[in-house]
Amino acid sequence: MSIQIIMKTDKIIDYIVKWLKTYCDNFRLNGFVIGVSGGIDSAVTSTLCAMTGKDIVALSMPIYQSPDQLSLSKEHINWLEQRFDRVKGVTMDLTAIFQSLEKTLPSDIQDGLTMANTRSRTRMITLYAFATHHKMLVAGTGNKVEDFGVGFYTKYGDGGVDLSPIADLMKTEVYAVGEKLGIIEAVLNAPPTDGLWTDNRTDESQIGASYAEMEWAMAHEANPAGENELSERQKKVFCIYQTFHDSNKHKMLPIPVCRIPDSLRYGI
Repeated sequence: MSIQIIMKTDKIIDYIVKWLKTYCDNFRLNGFVIGVSGGIDSAVTSTLCAMTGKDIVALSMPIYQSPDQLSLSKEHINWLEQRFDRVKGVTMDLTAIFQSLEKTLPSDIQDGLTMANTRSRTRMITLYAFATHHKMLVAGTGNKVEDFGVGFYTKYGDGGVDLSPIADLMKTEVYAVGEKLGIIEAVLNAPPTDGLWTDNRTDESQIGASYAEMEWAMAHEANPAGENELSERQKKVFCIYQTFHDSNKHKMLPIPVCRIPDSLRYGI
């Protein structure tokens, strides 16, 4: 259950890099701030941003982080600094800040999902502190499956960004770009995780399906086959996809505005 990848990887890389540089130049800003988690999405995004030749702040922001995730984040940042003169890696341990929130927020609202999202929003605040000071843009690291398929991100957390360089790439396409960029093997081989849970659960365990299966579901939604042509697993996967997509649609749509009718405003 997968989609075939046929893409001009070199040209896609060049296109994204030029798009990033043009956007940054148009707003007369200095470069990009990226949160580097140790996963493939942030590794690819930070590398593409560095290829613009702009100033880059690559932030590692551990909060109760597992040593493996922290090590991968630092390893990728070191890899970036060795290859690009204008990359500055910064580690900001946000655990103490998060612990303050744990002590301050009422204990009866501190369920797992609430606190996982609070971790992500704490990182967003940090990214924007650096971006504002250095007159930079916060680059998002979400891929197409996460941002427009299942909505697998935190609203105003990792979803709170200025621009999204890889949000039109499927997860498998992000891996293809990562391989072409020479991203280190440890990052390429690491199981995708949002790093927001104390048990270090993976993305795919939370979703209940693989990214490749979610890509198939997105393709099936666009061009549905007959129900009789689907296997039991495909039916289950599509149901998982639809459940996530429908429940997270509020993240993907513009913020609704209550438009006041002219008849009320002007007494018509």
